[in-house]
Amino acid sequence: MKKILITGSSGLIGSIIYQNLKHKYKFTGMDKVKNSDNTDLETHIINSNKLDDINSAFKDINVVVHLAANASELTEWDLVLKNNIELTRNVFEASKLNGVSRVIFASSNHAVGNFEKDEPYKSIVKGQYKNVNLNNISKINEKVPIRPDSNYGISKAFGEAMARYYYEHHNLESISLRIGTVIKDNSPKTNIRHYATLLYHEDLVQLIDKSISATNISSEIFYGVSNNTWRFWDIIHAEKTIGYLPLKNAEDER
Repeated sequence: MKKILITGSSGLIGSIIYQNLKHKYKFTGMDKVKNSDNTDLETHIINSNKLDDINSAFKDINVVVHLAANASELTEWDLVLKNNIELTRNVFEASKLNGVSRVIFASSNHAVGNFEKDEPYKSIVKGQYKNVNLNNISKINEKVPIRPDSNYGISKAFGEAMARYYYEHHNLESISLRIGTVIKDNSPKTNIRHYATLLYHEDLVQLIDKSISATNISSEIFYGVSNNTWRFWDIIHAEKTIGYLPLKNAEDER
């Protein structure tokens, strides 16, 4: 079994990953608190973002899934700097120092969130489909300019840049996942935007599994979204590179 460290392991995404893939990989966690829903997950309890404090958690690890961060786009700058930017740098550095082969970085759609100020994306996220030609949507891919919509989005763009740096300078493989919407109830019905942006738990598990097991990876950026009718993020790169084929479509719940 590959040994996988999940940072931010007590959160929703960490819980989903562990519950669904613990039969396939040997997981350990790193977080401020133990995962209350998965008490069997061996967890390093670390209330620090400093390299010296987190370094021991990375010993004998093959792949790191880096989820730990302040996850709201409303997060104030001082917390973003400490818990997103500084911590992410130290996660990559600890991975390098301990011979980790790959970091899977939980980036975010907010790294390119300002595209949603433009048409047709602006109308789609509001559910105003009347004047949108579904067959003529230019999907946002991994090659578009960074357009963060918040301090949180800036921190995720920083993480993607860090991932590229550590690959080119230290040969540390990385996959940055621009994750869409992952919510506990696993349904788009609470927010019209989610009909475009939802990443169902089932597709999240597939995406993480294939990101862990894929070969011939350098430093990649993939969009984490289900195969929703109104999605406007391009998943072709993930399909061709790791075989990601999401099975769920939020439109089926309309």
